[in-house]
Amino acid sequence: MSDESDDLTHTDESGNVQMVDVGDKPDTARRAVARGEIHLQASTIDAITDDEIGKGDVLATARVGSVQAVKHTWETIPMCHQIPITNVETEFDVGEDRVTLTVAVETTGKTGCEMEALEGVTTGLNVVWDMVKAAEKDEDGEYPDTGIRDVRVVEKTKRTLD
Repeated sequence: MSDESDDLTHTDESGNVQMVDVGDKPDTARRAVARGEIHLQASTIDAITDDEIGKGDVLATARVGSVQAVKHTWETIPMCHQIPITNVETEFDVGEDRVTLTVAVETTGKTGCEMEALEGVTTGLNVVWDMVKAAEKDEDGEYPDTGIRDVRVVEKTKRTLD
């Protein structure tokens, strides 16, 4: 039976944190898709769809924030490689009580792009929250109806290059 630490890729034999060496891995085309949602009051959803949020276009701003986060993931996640982002797609679905954001990230390289997709979702949803927080606050300045939930990777693919 092997020691559990033998399977940890971000630590060396002494237990020190390290970046994984991907230098010998072949370049492959990779895609990751992540999704999450922010729950909001119905009145806030109406204000978003009617472009009545005082700070501006909520979804356009969140899209920019999402793409920026994807491009800067390596700066915020320790031991995350800087990878060449070849494409980012963002899709918003506005429901009665939530905004769902799906972010697809593509790269060609030696490591995957799941963290970039997750960073795109979480930052995009944080931007939505920031844009609508005045509408979401209750009389005590709290956010009882607001919450970011169900952030997850929903797809991960990889294909070898010809």
